[in-house]
Amino acid sequence: MHIGGWTDTPALIFSTELPVDGPMTVHLLHAPGNGGTLIHPAGEARDLDKELDQDNIFPGIQPPAVDGQAPDSVPGFHIEADHFAWFQHALARTGAAGLTAFAGDAAATVPYLTGRQGRKRYEGISHAAIGSVQDADHELLGIPFVGTDHVLRLNRTRVEAFSGVAEDLFEHLAKGRLTHYREEAHARRASWPTATWDDDWDGPVSIHPDGSVLALRVLPERDCRRCGGPA
Repeated sequence: MHIGGWTDTPALIFSTELPVDGPMTVHLLHAPGNGGTLIHPAGEARDLDKELDQDNIFPGIQPPAVDGQAPDSVPGFHIEADHFAWFQHALARTGAAGLTAFAGDAAATVPYLTGRQGRKRYEGISHAAIGSVQDADHELLGIPFVGTDHVLRLNRTRVEAFSGVAEDLFEHLAKGRLTHYREEAHARRASWPTATWDDDWDGPVSIHPDGSVLALRVLPERDCRRCGGPA
């Protein structure tokens, strides 16, 4: 993906070589540039709370002409200045969809996606293997979170995994108040707890600056009389 004018956006491309009989080698290619920011006129700013339109951006990155001849296009997508506002809108809505899905709320995820982004996948989810349900809440490191939880086994040990979003921030997302969510999340980005263990939860906790959380804890083994041993 190329954003902005040709040679405007800085880039860092690298590849790793793993030879059988020698040391690992990393190849780096740095392209300088003064762009990289999605700046557009204030009049083009979009209301992030509104649904995203499915804009058509034709695939292909077109290098500039050389001696009046246009070279073949390069595979990829070119986001030019007239699409900057749309692209910001797309990034914001897609990020919100990722958070609501992480919290297990398919109904809240649907409005943030377009048909091409897989909106139908979250409509009418009923199978536990492809969708979770936002039906759990926990207070972690003194902050109330809502989300979903799953129980799995790691090396025969039963582990509970809880994924969610801070309750007040999730309410903004669930009610379509994406702008309010972004403002509050940005204001609180440096104030989240830095601790990685919650004694009351009895397990590790990881809080991201966007207000999402992942918490794990080992569950006690229980007798399983039908299988003749511990569950």
